[in-house]
Amino acid sequence: DERLRALDDMMGGVLEVRREDILKMDIPPPPFITKHEELWTDEEHRLFEEYEKKVKELNEEKEEYKEVLKTEWKKLEASIQETTQNFDETAYKLFERKVKSDMVIYQEELKIVNLTCALLLDEELDTREAGLHNCLTKKKKEKVSYHLKCFFFSPTQNLERGFIKQFTDIPDDLLDELFQLYTHRPKSQGTDMPLDTANPYGNCLGSAEDDKDALTLLMKAMDELDSPEHMPDGLDQSIWKNFCLARRKKMESEELVKRKALTLAEMQVFLRRRLEENEKMKSRIENIFKELTWLQEQKMKLQQNLTVQFLLKQGQVELESTEIPDYSDAILIKKSVVEDLNSSIAAQGEKKVATIIEFKEFSRGIFRLEWEHKKMRMQIEDLKQKARDIVILPISKDCQLFLTVLNYDSHIAQHLAGMKQTLNVMDKLHKKNVKNHQKKVRELKKYIRLKEQANYELSLELKEMLVSVSERRHIFEAADTRDISEKIAKQRYQEILKQTYLRDLIKEQKEEFEILQSELE
Repeated sequence: DERLRALDDMMGGVLEVRREDILKMDIPPPPFITKHEELWTDEEHRLFEEYEKKVKELNEEKEEYKEVLKTEWKKLEASIQETTQNFDETAYKLFERKVKSDMVIYQEELKIVNLTCALLLDEELDTREAGLHNCLTKKKKEKVSYHLKCFFFSPTQNLERGFIKQFTDIPDDLLDELFQLYTHRPKSQGTDMPLDTANPYGNCLGSAEDDKDALTLLMKAMDELDSPEHMPDGLDQSIWKNFCLARRKKMESEELVKRKALTLAEMQVFLRRRLEENEKMKSRIENIFKELTWLQEQKMKLQQNLTVQFLLKQGQVELESTEIPDYSDAILIKKSVVEDLNSSIAAQGEKKVATIIEFKEFSRGIFRLEWEHKKMRMQIEDLKQKARDIVILPISKDCQLFLTVLNYDSHIAQHLAGMKQTLNVMDKLHKKNVKNHQKKVRELKKYIRLKEQANYELSLELKEMLVSVSERRHIFEAADTRDISEKIAKQRYQEILKQTYLRDLIKEQKEEFEILQSELE
């Protein structure tokens, strides 16, 4: 397309020139720049100067535009930082708000859970208590007091003895045979009563129907025995009838006693079982009462030992270890109680401090009094020593004269004049003595010089003699060198010990001196 091609060639593909296109602009150098500078003409120099000026202006514009872009970039960066900071602050505030709301929600949920747990425990305890009360009432209803009737059996007559007395007229052989028949008991089925202890009122005193059935069976058996077939030979019919009546009476009485004994045994067994059941029921009732008391104690604990939630800031609870301690046995105390206790502790501490200060001042006063006492004693000793010195003090003649003579000044003037005369005389004598001594000194100096010369000569001889003596000593004392060295070492050790002892003594005396000096001050 010619239009687009022209636009690209002439205007860089843009109808309006933008400012940022300046950075892309480049001024083409003149064609003669490849030549050497000395070969340039004036026109070429002028064109080169214009080229440099244009390049400089273009560079300045580029720099200005760069500065503008930098300022805009900084403004944009600051605005972006400000917006990000504001966003972070709002996000942080929203996060804090969310954390606080979550905290409050969790606290309320924890409260609800604690309340539901307490309510469930209370309901469970109530249901258990109601169940135990129902069980107790049932046991009380089941517990029935049973009163057993005591049966007193009148002592039965000795029927056998009465039988012998009744039939005394009969011969002995017939009497023995009748007695055997009398003691003989007919075989009757179903007369034994089974022991039934399940029903407390079932067969306690014997059923009338059972008694009638047993009696009818017994009477039938007795009718068979009373038949004349069983009558012994040679016995009268009337005696047999009396015998049968007596035997019937005996059988009836024995049957009655047997029935009574069976009922008594049943009653004893029933009584024993009831006593055992009563003991078991008592133990159950005691257990129920114990459980009821335990439930009441648990209820009281639940009512008194309440769970309370506390909001504690992070960092205010100090723990020695990472494990969370058990606060199950913790006690909730008012702040005022702790503050009162702290104030009382502080008051006691102040009292203790005051007593310690008082004791300190008292001890200081004792030390002060002791020091004053010691000072007074020393003053007394000093005064005594002064009095002693005054008593012992020798008084000179001048003092005696001053104390005795009235015109002491004139006397002193006369005495001074005499003293001057004596001094003049003494001065003359002293000068003479000095002259004599000077003569003696000169003579002694001469004598000393002579002696020094003699000593010098003797010292030279002595050196030669010492060399010879030392050679001989080395020869004779070579064997005794070890003993001498040991002796020398011992002497040196003793000297070192003496020196250390003396140094210690010096230190002790110095310390004592310092102590005495401080006491003196």
